[in-house]
Order: sequence, then structure tokens, then C-alpha cells
Amino acid sequence: MTDTSTLTNFAPLVLDLMVVFTALLVLATDILLPAGRKKGLGQLTAVALAGILGLSFVVDTSGLAFSGAYEGSAWTLFFKRLFLGVGALVALGGTEHVDQRYPGRQGELWLLLLSTLLGMMLLPGARNLILFVVAFELMGLPLVLMAAWPKTEDADGPGRKAPEAALKLYVVSAASTAITGMGMALLFGASGSLALADLAGAPQTPLLWLGLFTVIAGLSFKVGAVPFHQWVPDTYEGAPTPVVGFLSVAPKAAGLAAFALILLEAFGSAQARWLPVMLFLTVITLVVGNALAVPQNDAKRLLAYSGIAQIGYMLIAVVIGTEAGQAVLLFYLAGYAVTNLGAFLVIEAVTGDAPDADLGRFAGLYQRAPGLAFALLIFLLSLAGIPFVVGFWAKLYVFMAAYEAGLGWLVGLGAALSILALFYYLRLAKAVYLRSVDDPQPVAAGGGLKLAIWLCLAGTIGFGAWPAPVVDAARAAAAAFGG
Repeated sequence: MTDTSTLTNFAPLVLDLMVVFTALLVLATDILLPAGRKKGLGQLTAVALAGILGLSFVVDTSGLAFSGAYEGSAWTLFFKRLFLGVGALVALGGTEHVDQRYPGRQGELWLLLLSTLLGMMLLPGARNLILFVVAFELMGLPLVLMAAWPKTEDADGPGRKAPEAALKLYVVSAASTAITGMGMALLFGASGSLALADLAGAPQTPLLWLGLFTVIAGLSFKVGAVPFHQWVPDTYEGAPTPVVGFLSVAPKAAGLAAFALILLEAFGSAQARWLPVMLFLTVITLVVGNALAVPQNDAKRLLAYSGIAQIGYMLIAVVIGTEAGQAVLLFYLAGYAVTNLGAFLVIEAVTGDAPDADLGRFAGLYQRAPGLAFALLIFLLSLAGIPFVVGFWAKLYVFMAAYEAGLGWLVGLGAALSILALFYYLRLAKAVYLRSVDDPQPVAAGGGLKLAIWLCLAGTIGFGAWPAPVVDAARAAAAAFGG
């Protein structure tokens, strides 16, 4: 019999409902505002998301909803705050981009951003296979449209590759959802239940394992793990840079949350079965991501392969399978969010209307925009794991947790590949600081974009200098995982 006592309990979803209200507000404002005054829609979105983020510290979102299909906890709340923060920064940093390039289509873009945020916020709390599929679809379809947004620009403009980027993202999104859905159908057939909690006690039949490994393949597509990564560099290269910054952080965090729920909550007691597969995925993701980043001459493609490698480090935290591993994953995601998003926002400021993000476009950036050059250097050092910015602590905590879990060989591999990563990160830094230009032209970046970059920089340096608040929040969230 289904428990209906929590069917109408919406307290765990209060932040999600606020996002829905914000989307309706943006839609109504877009309809009412004249065509020349819609720049404020991005600012409205940023302020609203920042306000919801602030309210998340004072409202109680714990408990069950939808008859136990959704669970609010400190773990769920950590992800929601991450998504809200990233969404606010993207809206703040992308306002000028959207206003200049799509003056008549601003409202729709911010509405899509809010829609995909809603799907992401639902996913970490999903405790039912159907809700998983709904959340993934709500997250994925708006992302495809956001990637295709510049399709009407000039053939030689920055949006010339947007249709290709959107098509690849759509095909991958549809395929991964189909694969994940098929795997979940097999899990339901093997267990007779849609609840994650019931999967742990299901008979361990070949059908159950087939369903699990099919779900792993589908989720690997969504996070861009090797060998399901081919869509990542082309999509990053062709989509609008602010959208790419969002795409590089938030959907990956949602996908990793799904990995944790499926592997650890539903199949934590059967870790010996799935661990070899996940270790294989982790190793090849680390190796291939770092190796393919080395020859890249486009900054967006370089960060695309860098992001694939970073997923490998995050998967280490997942496969550890302990509370400490979950805490490390959450800390890594928080640090990666401000660092990687900040790097893409600097790329947006530098490349602007350029048709690509070739490394040569960053030549002499220290002459043209010393502040942006410094910010990009810090972001690159953080991604490389250099002391004492947030990326250093993230990798250190991952390696410590992996070593304590008996995965010393994986620590050695990850450390060696981190040294390789220094090479391609410093290639971009070399263009910024060691290549001069005869006639340096100032970089024109809007106030909102600069503010978003400085906020990301403050997080990268601040979390590195004082990681304790984020560490404490991550530990509290990890302690609530599965509880």
C-alpha cells in the first residue's frame, strides 16, 4: 500500500516552488516590457535566484513529499544551493551577452534557465525512478534550446556552430535518457518497485545487474565520462559561452548526485559488483580527458577536455562509497563550480563577438585587462590544484579519502595526471602573460559580467584560504545522505 501521508507536504519543495514563481514572474515581465527594456530580465533572474539562495538558509526543507518519492535533507539542500548560486552567477554574467546578441529573445532564455534549474533541484531529492526520469527531462530539454540560442546570428559570427552544438547535445540527451530509462525499467522489472530503498533488498538477479549497468552507461553520457564524452568539446565550442559555463558545472553536479543515489543508496551493499566498472570509467576518464586537453588550441575546447578530466577526479569520490567520499564530492563540486564558471566568464569577456576562442586571442591580456588576466590565472591554478586556492584542497581531500579507502594506486595515477594538467593550463597562462601585443586594445566587459567574475574569484580564493565553512557544510550534508 502506498503511503499518502506526505502526498501534499510541499515543505521540502519550497525552494523549487520559488523557482517556479520566478519563472512565471519573468514570463509575465517579458510580456509586459517593451522590446527595448528587457535587459532587466537577466538582472531580475539573478536577483531572484540570489534571494532564494539566501532564503535557503532560513527555511526548513527537510522531510518527505509525494508519498516518499522525494526527500528533503541537508544533502539535497547542499545541491540546491549550488544550483541556485551557479544560476544567479550565470544570469548576472550573461545579461550583457544576451542583451547585445538577442535583444528580442531575452525572456525565453532566462525562462529556459529557470526550467533547467528546476529539474536539477528535483533530482538530488528523487527517491523514485519515475521522478528521476522527469527531473532529467526537465533539466535536459531546456539546455538543448539554450545551446541553440545563437542559431540566427551571422554565418561568420560566434554562433555559427550553435546548431551543430545543440544537435549533438540533443542527440546525446535523448540517447542518454533513453538508455537510463531502459535501465530503470529493468530495475523495476527485477525488483517490482520504483523506490530506491527497495532496490537494496531486491533479489540479485542478472536482470537487476543489467539494469544497473545500463543506468551507469546513461548517467556516464550525462556527465561526459569517457567513453561517452564525444559530445562535450563540440557542444562547448559552439554554444554561447555563458551557457557553456552553466553547462560545464550544474548538469554535471546533478548527474553526479544521481550516480551517488543509484550506486550508494540503492546498491551500496553490492559495491563489489559495480566497483570494477566504475574504477574502469574513472581511470579512462582521467587519462583520456587529460591527454586530449594537451594539444587543444581553443580555450573552450581545452576547458571541455579539462572538465572531462575533472569528472574523473569527482568519480573517485563517488566510488570510495563512504560518508567521507560524499563529503569530498560535495566540497569538490562547490570549488569546481566557482572556478570553472569563472574561467568561462573570463573567456566570454575576452572573446566577445569573436568566432572562436583561440589561445592567440588571449595574447597580452595582462596588458589589455590586468584584472581579468589575474582572475584567469587564479582559475587555471585552481583547476590544476596548485596551493592554496580551492582546487588544491579539493584534489587533496579526494586523494586523502581514496588513500584511506585502499586506492593508493588511483591516488598515484591522479597525482601524475595532475602534473600533466599543469602543461595545458599553463599554455593558456603563457598566452596571457608571456605573449605581448604591439597595440593592446582594452577588453570591453559589462559591469554584470565583471561582478560575476569577481564573485567567482572571491570564492576561489576565499574557499582556498578558509575552506572550513564549506568543509563543515559538506560533512553535514554527507552525514544526512541516505538518512
